[in-house]
Amino acid sequence: MRVSSDRVRTTRFSVLDRSRTRQGRDRPRELRDTVRFARQVEALGYHRFWVSEHHSVPGVAGSAPTVLAAAVAGATTRIRVGTGGVMLPNHRPLVVAEQFGVLESLYPGRIDMGLGRSVGFTDGIRRALGADKDAAEDFGTRLTELLGYFTGDQRAHPQVHAHPAEGLTLPAFVLATGAGADVAAAAGLSLVIGDFRGEDTMLRAIERYRSGFRASVWSAEPYVIVSGNVAVAETTEEARRLLVPEAWAMAYSRTHGVFPPLTPPEEIEDLAMSGRMSEKERGFYERGLSGGLHGTEDEVAAALDGLIGRSGADEVLVTTSTYDRGAQLDSYRRLARLARLAGLTESSESSESAGSTSRHIRVTAD
Repeated sequence: MRVSSDRVRTTRFSVLDRSRTRQGRDRPRELRDTVRFARQVEALGYHRFWVSEHHSVPGVAGSAPTVLAAAVAGATTRIRVGTGGVMLPNHRPLVVAEQFGVLESLYPGRIDMGLGRSVGFTDGIRRALGADKDAAEDFGTRLTELLGYFTGDQRAHPQVHAHPAEGLTLPAFVLATGAGADVAAAAGLSLVIGDFRGEDTMLRAIERYRSGFRASVWSAEPYVIVSGNVAVAETTEEARRLLVPEAWAMAYSRTHGVFPPLTPPEEIEDLAMSGRMSEKERGFYERGLSGGLHGTEDEVAAALDGLIGRSGADEVLVTTSTYDRGAQLDSYRRLARLARLAGLTESSESSESAGSTSRHIRVTAD
């Protein structure tokens, strides 16, 4: 029986693509594929498409999110485009404000400013970025300075104006890590929070966020986006296999200190079955597999219904990556179908751009 839910019917679905690299493919191609994937996601009716920031990571091609966001916005017509996120400790708030001011000026009403507090993974990367390992502790101060450049209430540098950002208001989001939920509440910004493995911790952070939220020019009330892997396929086992490449990449990074490109799932499963996966690697690998929702459309609908009900999420940001881009697109297509069956409808603006949509829907993965 098809699962139907008022909660799913009233929930938005969006996509975060990390521009993951794949074994045997070069990084420039992966970035071009991200832009193409954004067009496909728009055609499927998703609400937002975000890109990420990672530096000197073999498994990720995306290092300049505002630049990539500009390319995505230029290649699409309706979908909201943003960052998930710009890591504020790595950048001067003035420059970040200017970049988003330019994006919002070029693509008015379509840009999201997602901000994180992470720093580089190693001492070498942090030195190259000009940030130390404790830079995340200054996130709140940097965030206040950044927002001030938009509102004109700039106390850190009162004589400085971030043109063309000053006077613009665009949706701003905090990616929650550690104290991120509390910072988002105090600043009156929307919250993005994930990790389905630690759901109890996530739910407590969401509760703190809602109880501590202060209305602001950015948001009149709390807004919660839950983020994570959601894999949908014809069978439960096929959906689980979609999670295998990312789970192994995470396990490898935890045990070898390097986040690698995605490899085919059959190679990883052979590694596990042959006993060539160490006990420590297997532990992280199994943990990675358990960190996402996967299954048939009915199974995922039921799981999402429960997650949205427990968290009260306003939106779900899907981050699923896998080696086979065709299978990845099929998963997102099935999820979009699931959402439409649950009553999610496209806006009138989307209907007006139907000619563009019909052109994009024919794009297929390699």
